[in-house]
Amino acid sequence: MIRTDLHLHSCLSPCADDEMDPGDVVRMAKLIGIDLIALTDHHSSKNCPTAEAAAKECGIGFIPGAEITTSEEIHCVCLFPSVDAAFAFNDHIAHLRPRVKNRPDIFGDQTIVNPDGTTETEPYLLYPATNISIIDLPLVVKAFGGLFWPAHVDRGSNSLLTVLGIWPEELIADAVEVTYSDRGGGIPDSLKRIRVSDAHRFRAMQDDGFPLPLRTADFDGLAAYLRG
Repeated sequence: MIRTDLHLHSCLSPCADDEMDPGDVVRMAKLIGIDLIALTDHHSSKNCPTAEAAAKECGIGFIPGAEITTSEEIHCVCLFPSVDAAFAFNDHIAHLRPRVKNRPDIFGDQTIVNPDGTTETEPYLLYPATNISIIDLPLVVKAFGGLFWPAHVDRGSNSLLTVLGIWPEELIADAVEVTYSDRGGGIPDSLKRIRVSDAHRFRAMQDDGFPLPLRTADFDGLAAYLRG
């Protein structure tokens, strides 16, 4: 079994703690016994290069990604086989985001940490919904070689089942992310359930993560499990 956490945020996400340096997120994962993580900041993968470098140093698996909010206000996890693929996807999604200037005093800082330790600030707020639907988003993710699933579907906000009330028959997903329950809500039985921390602060990360029967602690291992 591979101990995973496939939905984590860093200091780039406006709702995450400033102390969530992407390198430190990786080092914390190593410390608490996690073998494979994915960094999924809101609408951006710009902290993935630093997280990837730290993962190589720590000897744990890393998958670059992003959490996208659809036009219906549904949160979705999008994971990619490489940082380059994640960046190309982000460039596409950037054109579908409203360009709203961030107000750090209200929404918090959005800090990009570069592999050399220097920092930058993302000027545009990363939280608002994009102009892409829950039906169209997975098609774009697939075009960049990625994996897609609706996030925390059993929560009371920004979840597919809360917003739509049903699972759309035409929705193409590789998995479904659940927080509390593995069943219910009309989720297709064919989809594997993924448990995650969705941590925005260190204390929310779970010791030993969430075990999955993956052959390898990387994107290919996850893809093989989900598609097998």
